[in-house]
Amino acid sequence: MLTQLKVEDFLDVLASDAPAPGGGSIAALNGAMAAGLVSMVCRLSRGRKGLEQYAGVLAETLEKAQACQALLTSLVDEDTEAFNQVMAAFKMPKASDDEKAARSQAIQKAFAQAVNTPLKTAETCARVLELARGILGKFNPNTASDLGVSAQCAEAGLNGALMNVAINLPSLKDKDFVQTIEQKQTQIKAQAAAAKAQVDEEVKKAL
Repeated sequence: MLTQLKVEDFLDVLASDAPAPGGGSIAALNGAMAAGLVSMVCRLSRGRKGLEQYAGVLAETLEKAQACQALLTSLVDEDTEAFNQVMAAFKMPKASDDEKAARSQAIQKAFAQAVNTPLKTAETCARVLELARGILGKFNPNTASDLGVSAQCAEAGLNGALMNVAINLPSLKDKDFVQTIEQKQTQIKAQAAAAKAQVDEEVKKAL
C-alpha cells in the first residue's frame, strides 16, 4: 500500500516512470493533509483562554476532520487501484465477439470507478473546506497560517481530483451517468469556492 511507504520511498515511486500513483492519488493525499491540519488547529484551540465556549464545535469538527483524513488516506491507494483496473481491462482478450463484449463491459466498469473515486476525493476535500470555514472566529489565532495551508491543500486536492474526473469522463458511454457527474462537479466547485474564499479572508486578517 502506498500509504504505508516512508515519505522518501513514496516520492521515489511517484517520480518513477510507473504510470501510477499519479495525480489522483496526490490529490487525495493533499486532501488528507488538509484534514490533518484542521484537526491540529482544533486541538490547539480547545481549552484556550477566550475560546472555552467553542469547545463543543471544536470537538465536533475534530471528529469530522479525522474521518475525512481517514477516508482521503484510503483514497490515495483506491485511486491507484482504479487506474490499474482500467489498464487490466484493456489487456483482456478480444479474439471472439464474446471476449470483445466482456472486455468492453470491463472497460466501462473500470472507467466508471476511475471517475467515482476522484469524485469522492473532490467531495471530501470540499467537506474539509467546510470544516475549516466552520471554525472561523473560533480557533487559536496562532494557528491561522496552518488553517490557511489546510485550505490551500484542500483546494489543490479538489481541483486535482476533478481533473482526474474530467480526463476519464469522455470514455464513458452512459450519457445519463456522465450528465449526473457533470452536475455534481459544478455543485462541488461552487460549494468549495465559497468556503475557500471565506477561509482565505479570515486567515489574512489574522496574519
